[in-house]
Amino acid sequence: MYCQKCGANLEEGSVVCPKCGTPTGINSDVKSGASEKSRLVAFLFCFFLGSLGAHRFYVGKTGTAIAMLFTLGGLGIWTFIDWIMILAGKFTDKEGRTLLNW
Repeated sequence: MYCQKCGANLEEGSVVCPKCGTPTGINSDVKSGASEKSRLVAFLFCFFLGSLGAHRFYVGKTGTAIAMLFTLGGLGIWTFIDWIMILAGKFTDKEGRTLLNW
């Protein structure tokens, strides 16, 4: 297993990377690090079904996904902002972890 941030080799069961200190997400309640969700899948959901909140359902943000569904993605504005956030690598899942892996 390798660190998502610096690529250092991690020992099995490590909670943080010994090199850079990034939480691994294993046995940890820390809300940082990379999400296991695919950034490409979230991007495609946002691009094709963004007004229905599909990308937010995908990452587990059910409450805001339902709000997007009823407002048609904030008439497209909210969808466009999420689309940019996904491309920029700043979009997070329900646990606050960033979608980094394409």
